[in-house]
Amino acid sequence: MTSRPLLRLLRDAVAVLTVGCFMFPIFWWGLNSIKPVDAVFEHRGVVWFDFTPTFANYKATVLGQGPEYLAAREAMTASIIVAIGSTLLALAAGLPAAWGLSRLVSRRGRALYLWVLFQRVLPPVVIVVPLVFVYHRIGLRDTLLGVILAHGAVNLPFAVLLLKSFLDDVPREVGEAAMIDGATPWQSFRRIHLPMIRGGIAATAVLCFLFSWTEFVMALFLTSSIRLLPVQISLSVTQSWGFTSAISIAGLLPAFVFILLVQKHLVRGLTMGLEKG
Repeated sequence: MTSRPLLRLLRDAVAVLTVGCFMFPIFWWGLNSIKPVDAVFEHRGVVWFDFTPTFANYKATVLGQGPEYLAAREAMTASIIVAIGSTLLALAAGLPAAWGLSRLVSRRGRALYLWVLFQRVLPPVVIVVPLVFVYHRIGLRDTLLGVILAHGAVNLPFAVLLLKSFLDDVPREVGEAAMIDGATPWQSFRRIHLPMIRGGIAATAVLCFLFSWTEFVMALFLTSSIRLLPVQISLSVTQSWGFTSAISIAGLLPAFVFILLVQKHLVRGLTMGLEKG
């Protein structure tokens, strides 16, 4: 009996230490983002809190009051448009595909499932070079629409596989009962299955959004005049750690806000598979 409190204390200590290890880099970026230049590059030792906070780094990058190559406001706007557009595209195409795969039990359905799984295994860097030539030929290179289509295509296999796992948890009897009552397959899918996997849809949307928000290779090769946030951050690294920290912290906020908006459904979606156990 006396060992249980000690085990709980040890478990809590390990949990706090683990969270602290993951959160410390974010804390350090945030601290550097409000440091003046002389505090960031202090050679006599690490400056923790002995400095006068400044928002010059945010003004130069996020607000665009500094050099043009450091301005990140347009990059953040473009990244938000691409991330939201590619997420909606992946969900719009992935939901019907996942529903069909979930209800197909034949060999053809298994072959389609393996084909989708193979598409997910391919990394984006494999397709980006031929995609550049195709986009250049059809006029989609250096356009937001082209990046949205590319990110949506990369996200689609992941969305299909994840949504299929959530739809598999819905009993088949539910859809069969609805069709006996006169519902069409589309009505059964839209009015019964979709509301039952709202948490799974939210979880899939968050993960697709985060991939598009942080994707660097396609953003670099498919654009030239349009700069997305990952590319903009890479350009600021050679200037100052203060500028890089400010852009990085500002880049965390949209993803953080998006996760907060769907937090309720996200937690439910990520724990759907555990409810049966």
